Parts: sequence; structure tokens; C-alpha cells
Amino acid sequence: MFHFKTLAAAAGIATLMAVPAVAQDIVLRSSDTHPDGYPTVAAVKYMGDLLSAATDGRITIEVFHSAQLGEEADTIEQTRFGVIDLNRVSLGPFNGLVPETRIPSLPYIFRSTDHMRHVMDGPIGDEILAAFEPHDLIGLAFYDGGARSFYNSDHPIHSIDDLAGLKFRVMQSDVFVDMVSALGANATPMPYGEVYSAIQTGVIDGAENNPPSYDTSGHHEVAKYYTLDQHLIVPEVLVMAKSTWDTLSAEDQELIRWAAKASVAYERGAWDNQEGASMAKVVAEGTEVITDIDKQPFIDAMGPVYDTYADTPELKDLVARIQATP
Repeated sequence: MFHFKTLAAAAGIATLMAVPAVAQDIVLRSSDTHPDGYPTVAAVKYMGDLLSAATDGRITIEVFHSAQLGEEADTIEQTRFGVIDLNRVSLGPFNGLVPETRIPSLPYIFRSTDHMRHVMDGPIGDEILAAFEPHDLIGLAFYDGGARSFYNSDHPIHSIDDLAGLKFRVMQSDVFVDMVSALGANATPMPYGEVYSAIQTGVIDGAENNPPSYDTSGHHEVAKYYTLDQHLIVPEVLVMAKSTWDTLSAEDQELIRWAAKASVAYERGAWDNQEGASMAKVVAEGTEVITDIDKQPFIDAMGPVYDTYADTPELKDLVARIQATP
């Protein structure tokens, strides 16, 4: 019988419980819109490897990447109803359902990637994960989603004035829509899988995302101007259907929490490697990366967005606590 101490020591995690000797096999279906090999996909597969090793194959994860089970908005509902067991989703689509997710989604709320990781690894992150449970979801862990920047097919963006009139795809989130509108551009909510053809045919001028997504989606082929404004450093979240969670023993619940947390370090390492590789690749393939931008007017324009979404004393306090975190 496998003992948790062995695997915990190997992964650097202190979880000291034993797997029951006799239990039913569990196959967890997990969804991700990103392609195979993407850091979040690889991290959930790693989590599955940990679970399989810890239980002699009794608990496994089957990862459906590349939006095989649907786009994010659809898979959230499927997960809430228990059709999907695990789901890696950006925080943006949760903003209307779980108010606490609005705050890490605010532009410039995090000073850097290191600041974001420090906040989300601590009590503030645990508080936000707990906020999913009333909505039939169990929050397990936060992954890196990188720093999101604007890209378009029309012209380089050096200042806020260069955004005027451009039409950008955003996630189906009011925060993202209002952010783009506050900058003087036009926001078009659209599923991720439709962006390439929409840029190619001129339905939109561009979108905003992190370098690995810009690369692996092929968007750099149709939108050659990438402005490194890094307006959002939004974590991504791994959630589990509460209906699935409730069928598990306390020991298996603890094991799943442990494996999810262990997968975070794996995802961050993969993320950091892929981000650098993606930037080098898109530049080699003709992307113009714009770094000489005046960011302060972008930041100043976000006042109304904060007023709209940090609209309760609790959310204002959450903003203040994140900003006060070193």
C-alpha cells in the first residue's frame, strides 16, 4: 500500500495520510481550452500522475485539451452540474458568478508576476478559492496566466491614443469589456476559438493575451503588432465540481487538494520556460514587439473600472489588502 509520506517527500509536500486499501476506481474528466503541451494542460496531467502514483492507479485524470468539451463559458456550467469533474478556467469568465474573482482581474492590481504569486499563494488566495463553493464548485489552485497585452493587425500602439477606434476581442467578462472601453477602444466578447478567423477577416482588429497564447493560437500570424503594456496579470483557476467532490472520502479530498497544490510549482516552471520561448518564436516569425509605451495614462484611465467592480466594502478591502501585500 502506498503511503503519502513517500510521495510527499518526493514532491516537497507535507501530506501524511494513507490511501484506503479497497476503494472504487475514479476517473476525473478535466477540461482546458488550451492545446496539448500548454503549461496548464501539462500541470493537470502532472497532477493526474501524482494521483495515479499515490493510489496505485485508483484515481486518474483524463485531460480534454483544445476546447474538446467546449469553450470556457460552457464548461463552467457543465462543471457546476457535474458533467465535467475538473476545469482549468481563466478568472475572467467567473467575474459575474463569483464577485471575489473580479479583484485579481482588475487592470494593474498586481505590480509584477512575483507579487501576484505571493498574493495568490497566501491567505488572500485561499479566501478567493473558498468563494467558489457556494456556486457548486471547489476551488483547488491558481495557475499563472501570464501578463496580458494588446496585439492587432493595424498599427503599433505606443500610447493610449493609438487604441482609439480599434476593435479588440475580450473574454466574456464585463471587467474586460469596461477596461477596453475605458482605454478608448471597442471591446468584442468572443470565444477564444473564433479569434483567429475574426482577425483574419477583419471582423476585429486584434485581441489581448499573454505571449504563449499569442503564439500557440497562431494569432501572431494575423496580428503582427504586439504591445507589451501588460495591463492584466490574471491568475487562472483549477476548480472541481462540488457534486464530484462530495462523493469523495475525506482522504481522497485531501489527496486531490495536495496534488493540485503540487501542480502549481510545475505549471509555473513550464510557464516561465514557454513564455520566453514564445516571445523568441513570434519575433523570429515577424512580430513587432512594442515596449516604448507611456503606461501611466493607461493606469489613470482605470479609475472608473475600479469604482465599478470594487463596489462593496468587502471588495474595496480586498483591493487594499492586495495592494498592501509586499
